[in-house]
Amino acid sequence: MTPARCTPGVRAVHGRCTAVTAKTPAIAGPDAGSPRAVAKSNARHCCAGLLALALTAAPAAADPFEQFGTAMKYGLPLAAAACAADQDRLEDFAIRGLLQAALVWGMKSWFDGEPLSRRPSGEGRGFPSGHTASAFFGASDLAGKCFSDKPLAGAAAYGAAGLTGWSRIHAGEHSAPQVWTGALIGLSFGAASFGIGTDGASFSVGLRFYAAPPCSLLCGNIPGGAPDAPRRGARQARGAEPPAPV
Repeated sequence: MTPARCTPGVRAVHGRCTAVTAKTPAIAGPDAGSPRAVAKSNARHCCAGLLALALTAAPAAADPFEQFGTAMKYGLPLAAAACAADQDRLEDFAIRGLLQAALVWGMKSWFDGEPLSRRPSGEGRGFPSGHTASAFFGASDLAGKCFSDKPLAGAAAYGAAGLTGWSRIHAGEHSAPQVWTGALIGLSFGAASFGIGTDGASFSVGLRFYAAPPCSLLCGNIPGGAPDAPRRGARQARGAEPPAPV
């Protein structure tokens, strides 16, 4: 069987072209076309489609602020899912998300009929706020794992989640304690990592606006210097302490 003809300037490797031809798809790297790469690509496209659907699902007559909260309920977790797929930790993310949703659903059922679970509208099953839990789950995962070196982006994600909770109070769907509880649940599961497919279990809320100074700054570039080296140098400069013998 005659192999596929490669385009000019493209080298064939093991009988396969490394660029797009009429019969052969592009191979961008060693993992391109592998099941893992295809799954990651499919996950990103699926999340993008669901996000677009979430942004247009609310009725046109709904309050814009309430619409925003509904969009963030889906949008923040979907953005975090796309990032998790790109970082090869989608399984860990999915398990945490399912546990978070199960806990919220279980608490709504357990406390149903109690005063704590009564919504401002008079309906039940309001404790805790599922919208807020979902939004904070996505926001904390983004801030702690995807925006660990971008604190402003992490703060924006938390801000969107906070506005989601506020929108539920504004709409009369939840009380403040119901929203706070939902935020705590979402934050706890989103900031955590069970270590499935990663280096190990961890917990991070992100928002690292500065890094700790290196020891060379604290110890005055003295090999093995003690942390009080800068203070000693200052005392020597003032004449309060004689310089150390050389």
